[in-house]
Amino acid sequence: MIRPYIEMLRPEIADMDLALPAASALLATYYVTGGLPDVFLFVVAVAGAYFAITSSYVLNDYCDVDIDSINLPNRPLPSSRISRKNALSYAVLLAVIGGAAAFYLNPESLLVFIIAASVITFYSIMAKRTTFLSFVPVGISYGLVPIGVWLAFDPAGMLKTGVDPQILPLPAIFLGIMMCVTDWGFTLSGVARDVEGDSAKGAPTTPVTFGIPATSKFIFVCWVIGVAASLVIGYTAGLGPLYFAGAVAGGAWILWQSLDFIRNPVSERGGKLFLQGSRYRGVMFGSLIVDVLLLILLKSAGYPFWNFAGL
Repeated sequence: MIRPYIEMLRPEIADMDLALPAASALLATYYVTGGLPDVFLFVVAVAGAYFAITSSYVLNDYCDVDIDSINLPNRPLPSSRISRKNALSYAVLLAVIGGAAAFYLNPESLLVFIIAASVITFYSIMAKRTTFLSFVPVGISYGLVPIGVWLAFDPAGMLKTGVDPQILPLPAIFLGIMMCVTDWGFTLSGVARDVEGDSAKGAPTTPVTFGIPATSKFIFVCWVIGVAASLVIGYTAGLGPLYFAGAVAGGAWILWQSLDFIRNPVSERGGKLFLQGSRYRGVMFGSLIVDVLLLILLKSAGYPFWNFAGL
């Protein structure tokens, strides 16, 4: 009885969903204080963001059960291992937990959560069935995730102290941009996998409207922009060589995989790139986490270290 509920959380991409808020919390604290975040607040932020992200997966399954009956018939809802009523309750429960965590952390984080949840709900209920640009709100919603986590550890606006308050520093802005744009490529890869069901049920997604070959080229552009943004994150945040090694190696790998999708523009290759996109972001955020921890360790031990911002 438990396994179908776990499947709806997309455990195959959990590395990305957990590494993103963890990296955002660590980077925000390191950028502002040069140290580590409070452990309890860190756990709340990571868990809350994870529940918020996965609530959107469950809601999407609830709204797309007819499409998934063609594309992914073995998933919990199409295979009737979970009822639609229970799936909706599950999505609401996960969202409430995510919202409660955001409320506990910071009112600004809660505001970002409400905006992101509203945008992804609009996508699941309406946008996917009405426009080929439905991938846009998905990227915006997930791009807001690191922003909401960042604000929990580096508040802005009225809560910001200082002579010249800055709503968001450059690393946070580019973290949001990177997540948004790469999620367009990530989402469209999955949509290319699902083109048969979307076409049968009249969902005018980008691959259905323009074809998989044209979509694969746009996906490549998204990953190029995302990889470039990842390098800007490292530079503006003053990260070290470990992060850049992971960002460059991972970026080169995902661009190569995207080029392969252009050479083989079929739905199966899109599904493979979908999973590879998760692996890339997991590696990149994992490199960020390790790099920040190492920089803090070296600093606390009094050893000299260097980074690309000269800090």
